[in-house]
Amino acid sequence: MKDASGRIIYVGKAISLRKRLSSYFRASADHGPKTRALVAKISHIDFLLVSTEKEALLLEESLIKQHRPRYNIVLRDDKRSLLFRLDKASDFPRLTMTRNVVRDGSAYFGPFASATAARATQKLAGLIFPLRKCADRVFRNRVRPCLYHQLGQCLAPCVLPVDRESYRQLVAQVEQFLSGRSRSLVRSLRRRMDEAAHDLRYEQAALLRDQVRAIESTLETQASVLRDTLDRDVIAVVQLAEDGLGVGVLFVRGGKLLEQKTYHWPGLRIAEATDALESFLAQFYGAQRYIPGRVVLSHPPETGSLAEVLAERRGGQCRLAAPRGPDERRLMDMAANLARTAHRKDGAQDVASALEQALDLPGPPLRIECVDISHLSGHGVRAGLVVFENGEERKEAYRAYALPAAEGTGDDYAALAQWAQRRVDSGPPWPDLLLIDGGRGQLAAVTTALAQAQHDAAQERASIECASIAKGPSRRAGELEDRVFRPGRRNPVALKPGSPALLFLQRVRDAAHRFVIGRGRAATRKRSLAGELISLPGVGQKTVRQLFDHFGTIAAIKAADVSALSAVPGLGLKRAEKLRQALDALAATAKPRAT
Repeated sequence: MKDASGRIIYVGKAISLRKRLSSYFRASADHGPKTRALVAKISHIDFLLVSTEKEALLLEESLIKQHRPRYNIVLRDDKRSLLFRLDKASDFPRLTMTRNVVRDGSAYFGPFASATAARATQKLAGLIFPLRKCADRVFRNRVRPCLYHQLGQCLAPCVLPVDRESYRQLVAQVEQFLSGRSRSLVRSLRRRMDEAAHDLRYEQAALLRDQVRAIESTLETQASVLRDTLDRDVIAVVQLAEDGLGVGVLFVRGGKLLEQKTYHWPGLRIAEATDALESFLAQFYGAQRYIPGRVVLSHPPETGSLAEVLAERRGGQCRLAAPRGPDERRLMDMAANLARTAHRKDGAQDVASALEQALDLPGPPLRIECVDISHLSGHGVRAGLVVFENGEERKEAYRAYALPAAEGTGDDYAALAQWAQRRVDSGPPWPDLLLIDGGRGQLAAVTTALAQAQHDAAQERASIECASIAKGPSRRAGELEDRVFRPGRRNPVALKPGSPALLFLQRVRDAAHRFVIGRGRAATRKRSLAGELISLPGVGQKTVRQLFDHFGTIAAIKAADVSALSAVPGLGLKRAEKLRQALDALAATAKPRAT
């Protein structure tokens, strides 16, 4: 479904499109507020036909992730939970944290929705089990033990003769610990401790005793919620009294509750829970996320197409089912109680409301654009635009603008004014708030240029709401004394230091700064690399442009052989041979980079 501007606002699937679409436009239908708002904006509907329900599910997921329609259920942060990874292919594995599952033989444990909890567990495991801590590159080049070895937290296999079988047993203990089989691990360690004491190996017995005590203290803080040791996720959807649906997710690993997470789906009703949950699960369990063998749902899907997709991603069977037995029903009640708190944690809407009130905006700023200018001593002037919608980045909407008219001036005000004209020319979607990195001067330059550009273009819309954010006296990004200005106000807006609203504006400003700086550096590198090619005999601007158009990167150009170079239009075999010789000579004379 598309709005009047042609932007996709909803993606859905159905076995019978006629029945599904007629339900939206039936006068007697009792729609919720979200559906009513959606129907009011529909201007055009496109159809894509597939042969199976499984294909429809995969296509729906792909389109939602690509276009992020406003009225679809899309994950708030689109960020995978943390997992622990043990590289079993290494002779001396180490424990690391990751958000991606790669089928390379490694063992994964988790997930942890809280990064703080994951780091605390990693620290505890490092204290109990002295696995190596350094990365592979450091491990291969180290010449003496590190500080962790002196603290007794690493066996230093990088330089010391560590028995591989002993290290393998240590890795197996870590796997038991992270898999929730800590009690069997304690029994095994106690048995080894007694054997070491009986053989008068008191130092080893003392180390094993310390490990047992540390694990037992950890077990005291864990609660076993199931009598079996299966991994499962429990997901409940409930109707919220205020607005929409709340979702509660419990992560149970090895019979123990490890983590929990909530989501808020505003504008939906419980009758839509099954369809919304199916769309949610297809996004939540991506190809690189850990998928348990059983997912317990309050509203299981009516067909098995989703389970089939998740089983393919998991590489094994995945059951989607309603709770069975008293233990799973108790967990479902816990997840439902958690889901009822989801609206209290929906920070994006809270921040938008706070910004609406503090900045005196006509409505909550759901779409925020931020612009920043970057140049190097007046050269390579660029404007970078980042976009946030509903509190989250939309990187596919980022834009970089080259401003050749501002070259050599070093005038940020003039550059912003030129960018404002370009922004109006690009048209909708318009932001609810345009944030400028700078003070009152930068704000005035943009607002004046926007007003003039809109007047010249006869834009039939209200003026764009603007604000600027300037660094404090220390000029350090992220300082809490950053000041926010609005047009027509002499003094900064009263945003409390450390408040969620100010922290969010700082986050948006910092994203714009990183984006435009990165684009500027990339352009500088490309210019320097192009200059390196132009310095070669027989190579001019036209040839450089043809080479970049054909190969894309300087690395590909340098790696190309004569036959590949001769395939460039207009180059020819003889010129390709000369260019290849010149590139070889350039590589031979290049100085090694200092380390």
